[in-house]
Amino acid sequence: MGRRSRKRTLAPGDPRPAPTEAPPAPPRRPPPALSRRARLDEAPKAPWSPFPLVELCILVGLALMVTGFVSGGNRGGLFVVCGVGLVGVASLELAIREHFAGYRSHSSLLALAAAIATMAILGIGVGIARVAAIGAGAVVFAGAFLALRAAFRRRTGGMSFRA
Repeated sequence: MGRRSRKRTLAPGDPRPAPTEAPPAPPRRPPPALSRRARLDEAPKAPWSPFPLVELCILVGLALMVTGFVSGGNRGGLFVVCGVGLVGVASLELAIREHFAGYRSHSSLLALAAAIATMAILGIGVGIARVAAIGAGAVVFAGAFLALRAAFRRRTGGMSFRA
């Protein structure tokens, strides 16, 4: 005859705890498989999530651009430039957040932003010739595009883009 296992009780002074059976873990649902089509519920939330900061910045930037076009002159040009800058910064923040969360790929847009920043710094700040600044911008674009595409692939498990 075979032996039956019994739960052992601790003897006084025995440092070992009694073996207990762990309750069965509840069944886990596997995460939904990523598809080429990004769903709205997968969109990354901003740190200031309930407050629509990006949308308000874009709205104020558009209002500045309209005001600049209507008023004209030097002051109007300043309004247009500030509006374009505000819309650009807000859009760039959204693109960065979506790209690095694996929601949508913005490799080209982010690489272009890095290239434009490089050309602006070299052309305006340092005073290098336009051809050299454009060449450096092209090199930065290519390198940034490849690095951003690789980062998106790592985040999504091999997909190079999502729409």
